[in-house]
Amino acid sequence: MRFKKRVKVEAGLRQIDIAPLIDIIFLLLIFFMLTSSFIVMPGINVKLPKAITSEEVNTQTLTIVISSEDIVYLEGKPMTIKEVEQSVKKEKIDSIFIRADRDASLGAVVAIWDICKKEGIDKIGIATTYHD
Repeated sequence: MRFKKRVKVEAGLRQIDIAPLIDIIFLLLIFFMLTSSFIVMPGINVKLPKAITSEEVNTQTLTIVISSEDIVYLEGKPMTIKEVEQSVKKEKIDSIFIRADRDASLGAVVAIWDICKKEGIDKIGIATTYHD
């Protein structure tokens, strides 16, 4: 018995399969969502106290930050009070800007203030937010 071979020539795709395209787009969307959420802004989180007599300072000075846990940062680096004192002696500056958290202890702020006065720094600024 002889069978006839049926040759069928397909003229082209009748339908485009978009499932792989949707998978790739979904994976790219997840990738960008995950990578964008891990971007962290550098800096020390400090809630400044409010004051009515605040004014804007435009000069560049040495910045000392005191966090709510009384950790002292000099130009972004955590330091002890003794290290801050040595740095202030070494740098010979004429103005300091203190950014103390409103929950920081007064003792830490006064210790930094005393170091500045002892080294002859007369221009000491304390950062606040303006309150109407």
